[in-house]
Amino acid sequence: MKHVFSRVGLPSLVLSVLALTGSAFLMSNRSAEPGPKLAPNLKIDTVASGLKMPWAMAFLPNGDLLVTERPGQLRLVKNGKLDPTPINGLPPILYRGQGGLLDIYLHPNYKENGWIYISYSSPKAEGEAGDGANTALLRARLKDHDLIDVKVLFKAMPNVTGAPHYGGRIVFDNRGYVFLSLGERGQKEKSQDLSTDQGKVVRLHDDGRIPKDNPFVGQANARPEIWSYGHRNPQGMTIHPTTGVIWEHEHGPQGGDEVNIVEKGKNYGWPLITFGIDYDNSIISKDTARAGLEQPVIYWKPSIAPCGMTFVTSPKFKDWNGDLLVGSMKFLYIKHCVVRGNKIVSQETIAEKIGRVRDLRQGPDGNIYVVLENSGRIVRLSPAAQ
Repeated sequence: MKHVFSRVGLPSLVLSVLALTGSAFLMSNRSAEPGPKLAPNLKIDTVASGLKMPWAMAFLPNGDLLVTERPGQLRLVKNGKLDPTPINGLPPILYRGQGGLLDIYLHPNYKENGWIYISYSSPKAEGEAGDGANTALLRARLKDHDLIDVKVLFKAMPNVTGAPHYGGRIVFDNRGYVFLSLGERGQKEKSQDLSTDQGKVVRLHDDGRIPKDNPFVGQANARPEIWSYGHRNPQGMTIHPTTGVIWEHEHGPQGGDEVNIVEKGKNYGWPLITFGIDYDNSIISKDTARAGLEQPVIYWKPSIAPCGMTFVTSPKFKDWNGDLLVGSMKFLYIKHCVVRGNKIVSQETIAEKIGRVRDLRQGPDGNIYVVLENSGRIVRLSPAAQ
């Protein structure tokens, strides 16, 4: 188990002692058998396979699954089988580096309006600023094997030629606004620049209009869609089931992966404060806290490479209700984080060696579904028979 430190202003020595003494308490039971090691009373079943670098999934009302493949195809899983024919109608997508077809999310009123929201890396179009690509958000409806009424609602600006850090997570809040997370595209200083969308979370109406009460509307040299800033590469975002606030996680460099509560107009500090160092072992910042910059709920050091997150609200997992599940791409496991109020008070590692986790969703049947990038599978976590 890797140690986790809580940033609550305690001296670093105390934090280290807490992490070391708490690690045995947080360690979940382990199986001696090969393959995935499960926490007690869990089982894992494959529900779909044969996918190419799957990134995200969304459940349709009839139980079918829509799955994005990062190379640029949208797939349908029906009755547990991958439909061999990809869905048509996607716009041009730049599959390069960390870019490609990314998240997918159904409108909260999908049964009435049929809107599907998709994020992707969009190559430069005529008249756009910069060269390369950046993250875009579209909405469309599904008819048979075709996307119809396709409209690009938003594209982050400017385009950037680099390959990393597209972000791309989509979530709706309880008021019907849509939020999109955006990576800083490998240009860390741009996270603090309100004239760009790099390293931001943006907030839109469901039709792409900019809400008039966004925090930087009317401010000179600031993009009005911005909701929060100072992010690095946010690839997990979800809504707390009780408070309705947005929880987000993002990749740090070497160390410093963070879980944050995202709030209006706030600055989450990258790269002015960080618990990580750069990939060449150089110091990015000597500071881990500064006045006016938000502290994360927790951070991981070393990095776990978090991707995908969901709160548990299922009667099948009564002991976990209100808790947070976070996937790890680096260590091929899932973190079960025990949440009390706005704090993560403990955590355990579950489903060890399950695979490179890209997405986590609670299904309509109350089970937990996991997208595994490396094996091209979707698996189901459910309570084992008692």
